[in-house]
Amino acid sequence: MPPDSPYRPTQKASLSTQRMAFVFIALVIASLVALDVWQTWTARTQALRVSETTTANLARSLAQHAEDTVKESDTVLLGLIERVQVDGTAPAELARLRHLMRGWTRSLSQLQGLFIYDSEGRWVVTSNDVDPVNVNNADREYFQYHRNNPDPGVHIGPVIRSRSTDTLIIPVSRRLNTAQGTFAGVVLATLKVQYFNAFYAGFDLDDKGVIALLLRDGTILLRRPFDEGVIGTSVAKGKMFSEMLPESPRGTLLQRSLVDGVERMYSYHASGAYPLVVEAAQSKQSLLANWQENLIRSALFVLVVVVALCLCAVALMRQIRHGVRTESELRNAHAALQKLAMQDGLTGLANRRQLDAALPDEIGRARRNGRPLGVIMLDIDHFKRFNDLYGHPAGDECIKAVGQAVLRCVGRAGDLVVRYGGEELLVLLPESDESGTWQVADKILAAVRDLNIHHAGNDAGLVTISAGVHVWRNSDRQVSAQGLVQAADQALYQAKSSGRNRIFPAFYCVQTP
Repeated sequence: MPPDSPYRPTQKASLSTQRMAFVFIALVIASLVALDVWQTWTARTQALRVSETTTANLARSLAQHAEDTVKESDTVLLGLIERVQVDGTAPAELARLRHLMRGWTRSLSQLQGLFIYDSEGRWVVTSNDVDPVNVNNADREYFQYHRNNPDPGVHIGPVIRSRSTDTLIIPVSRRLNTAQGTFAGVVLATLKVQYFNAFYAGFDLDDKGVIALLLRDGTILLRRPFDEGVIGTSVAKGKMFSEMLPESPRGTLLQRSLVDGVERMYSYHASGAYPLVVEAAQSKQSLLANWQENLIRSALFVLVVVVALCLCAVALMRQIRHGVRTESELRNAHAALQKLAMQDGLTGLANRRQLDAALPDEIGRARRNGRPLGVIMLDIDHFKRFNDLYGHPAGDECIKAVGQAVLRCVGRAGDLVVRYGGEELLVLLPESDESGTWQVADKILAAVRDLNIHHAGNDAGLVTISAGVHVWRNSDRQVSAQGLVQAADQALYQAKSSGRNRIFPAFYCVQTP
């Protein structure tokens, strides 16, 4: 080889370029995979956090219902005790008591009946039309409790079967005392288990979701889905009752059920007035179902992109080795890869990464030129309902159609439409004042409505969009990219809180001193 041959330097340059290309492609792939893993994990954490909040709110509401139900019945028992102690149990008084007890039973839907027993367990007076003959209730748990315990407070016992109606009931009772304070009998209100079953059946849970009413010692009073074989069993050995409940009257944990072995997100809430605990739970399978579907789609998308990048890398290496790619072609390939990293894979719009790069530049440009900068935050109304009604493939098509409609509403070269996340879009409008930004937002809302995408879960009957509008003036020298987006997002929140399918402004302007 002649000493002045250009082959060796060219070969070295080619190898160096190949290494650089390989490193770049490897970094892009690693970044893409890392970003997808981070987003996937974040979405899973968010799904679990939403489930915690949902089950905790449900448990708190159900505990309040149980407490109010028992309180109404307990108030009746206190009234009966007062009448017996003041008026006595003469035949005429018993007749009035029976009439009164029937009225209370008819007015309170949770009551199966009201009963008064003497110190031997004999039936003194009840709300029944006809009482069983020669029946004695001295063997009942609540009767023995009051006979052996001088505490005058209310007692809630485990579920039993009524001797009057042969139905399952929850006994709520109080002790009757003589004037000397000795045991004189028991006043009893029986709550229908069916009343609670019907109430709990009205809640929209997944097919493995659970609502349970328990005594504080872990005894199950009733459970949805209803299973009579579970009533009376104890879950006192579970972590919730053995570790968490002694420390706090409310809490949430992810655990496997002691009853059926299903893993669920459980929230419990203990009543402050009565020895009752309410559990509400969603199955882990159900609460992560949407996340798992999104995980599969995201993984497939990343796989396709990685394969495409690898094919591009192979082609790039081959052309570098053969010396046929010019500097301009290399620059174009780099730009194409950079554009791929800056685009949202579903809609073809700009992604968060492109926004993060562009927004500080636009703020700097607006500050230097003394011009305003408009930001519009958009969100598809009731999009979760749309997914639930029509499926995620239809949801993806909806997002793409809305994205293209938004893109058609902005016409200037510097305007930027970004898929901000999920069903949220952001529009960046350099040199756009309040009036211009509002006009663009109004045009976008009209364009989305004109798509006429049917949406039975939306009040309008079709897909609509809400908008939060914010315009920054250059006199605010403390502005940040995050602050601009947050202001528009807060305006969007107000738009959705005000009824959706509308625009809400968040304009402010600091005067130049």
